[in-house]
Amino acid sequence: MAEAGSGAVDGPASAAIDRLLDGARVAIEPRAEPGDLAGVLERGGLVVDIRPVELRERDGLIPGALVVGRNVLEWRLDPTSPHRLPEVRGRDQEMVIVCDEGYASSLAAATLRQLGLGRVTDLAGGFQAWRREAEAGRIAVPAVTPTASAEAPAHP
Repeated sequence: MAEAGSGAVDGPASAAIDRLLDGARVAIEPRAEPGDLAGVLERGGLVVDIRPVELRERDGLIPGALVVGRNVLEWRLDPTSPHRLPEVRGRDQEMVIVCDEGYASSLAAATLRQLGLGRVTDLAGGFQAWRREAEAGRIAVPAVTPTASAEAPAHP
């Protein structure tokens, strides 16, 4: 038995975050695979990197990805927001959210779906899956330069 207030959970039930993640992934199906990103960009969609600056500096960037801080993601990608990025064209624009390993991006993409962005999903396995495939030469790497960053906003 766990001590009161310890935060531990008794029994085999899944953690609340696991249930939340499972629900988010159902809401954003189908998830993108590493080999899908080049096509998303070619079709005018957005690949949105929400990883912290430390991980981007350590591991690099996906060419063509738009860097948006997680704390302002909804404001920057909501087409009705006065703080949206100019790359955002509408609710039906294809978008793939990328985090480091594909967990935080699932939750972020589900939130964007709740805002009415019907073609947003995330990258299964995150940046690390994309990097493994790119380094192995198994996927086409987008041949475009990275776009603007929304890391340090003046507004929400």
